[in-house]
Amino acid sequence: MASTKKILKIPIRITIAALLAGMLSRVLNWPYAFEIILISFCLLSILYAIRFYKKEEKKTVDYVKMTLVLFWTTNGILNLLDFPYTLFFQIVTGITFITWFVMEGTAYFMDEDRRAKNSLTQIFWNIAMLIGTLAIISGSLLKILDWQYAIPLLTVGILIIASYILKDLFIMQSPEEKDQNNGELQL
Repeated sequence: MASTKKILKIPIRITIAALLAGMLSRVLNWPYAFEIILISFCLLSILYAIRFYKKEEKKTVDYVKMTLVLFWTTNGILNLLDFPYTLFFQIVTGITFITWFVMEGTAYFMDEDRRAKNSLTQIFWNIAMLIGTLAIISGSLLKILDWQYAIPLLTVGILIIASYILKDLFIMQSPEEKDQNNGELQL
């Protein structure tokens, strides 16, 4: 299977990390949180639209992902601007997310050759992603209940997820590590 190069991968990841930083800033009541989130949502929708436009062979899952990103970012911008009628955008976002997960799901997190990434480093990062996700969920629930340590737990979770998104920018793999997939092709 030929590997495809995804364009704008690094700028999209940086934009998602900036969006997470803006959300964290908003939770912590830091200045410029509104501006960071608004710019991040706008940039994300523009960058992904360019990525979609430049893609030569578009499949159904590509249209689903474009719809997901478009409605998610639009919903985020409208919620940020306190627009009251965003239920339609939330419903479409939910439906397209479920559709994307059914169509592609965990295969999205495999490399371009559809081989599972099962090196020790990948296992560590997958565990970090799980811990970050659980920390965000737990921190959010504790914040709703107004319990102590909710904000630090939420902050740690967001920082872990942001580092997971940006990990490819800072960790360079050797050629041996890139090709080491235990020789198993995952379908």
